[in-house]
Amino acid sequence: MIRASALTKMYGRAGDGRLPALDVVSFDIGRGEIVGLLGPNGAGKTTLMRLLTGFLAPTRGAVVIAGCPMADDPRGARRAIGYLPEAVPLPPEMRVTEYLAFRAALKGIARPARAGAIDEVIERAQLGERRSQIIGTLSRGARQRVGLADALLGHPPILILDEPTVGLDPNQIRETRALIRDLGRERTVLLSTHVLSEVEALATRVIILHRGRVVAALSQLELQTATDSLEEIFARATAPAGNGPE
Repeated sequence: MIRASALTKMYGRAGDGRLPALDVVSFDIGRGEIVGLLGPNGAGKTTLMRLLTGFLAPTRGAVVIAGCPMADDPRGARRAIGYLPEAVPLPPEMRVTEYLAFRAALKGIARPARAGAIDEVIERAQLGERRSQIIGTLSRGARQRVGLADALLGHPPILILDEPTVGLDPNQIRETRALIRDLGRERTVLLSTHVLSEVEALATRVIILHRGRVVAALSQLELQTATDSLEEIFARATAPAGNGPE
């Protein structure tokens, strides 16, 4: 469902001694997998997510989403993705249902089906009491849930979620994790977070980035049978003298 092949992203001008934000990153993620993407700040996680969703073009390498090459068929690839960025760009003057109706139209959901689609994602994102509220008056956690509802519109087979529980209270975190676990049974989920316990609770596989490279990739079985905790594995893989580029 998601294939990254030798992805490399450089910023700045050639010859300026620049380092790659991503350096030959490759992996495959199949249907029904929840993959946790970990890494310290500056590891390249946000750059990777922007490449996978088509917001950035790679310097080298390729992205294939649900069989659609991002370079050749960006519309087809993007139609298969529900994306929740960490900082959700929402229009503060619109009401929740107005915004979701606007997004449903952009996603090509037929007019007769829009009301039902909006009701479904509002329920799944626990926004029932906020559906008529002006977005600018919502708390950070509620705005994050509006972004999650947007990502779910249209039943995309792939979900790319960047810090989906940031700003949520403990009850909302538990409910959102249960939703992600449920969604992962039928879809592909790539989850970026700094919360290691969240990855341990949800992920079937873990990819750790450091200095633009994949420095560790572990299956759920490897995590469960490892003598070290995920925290220890993460610390070792991202240590200053670790495997990343100098």
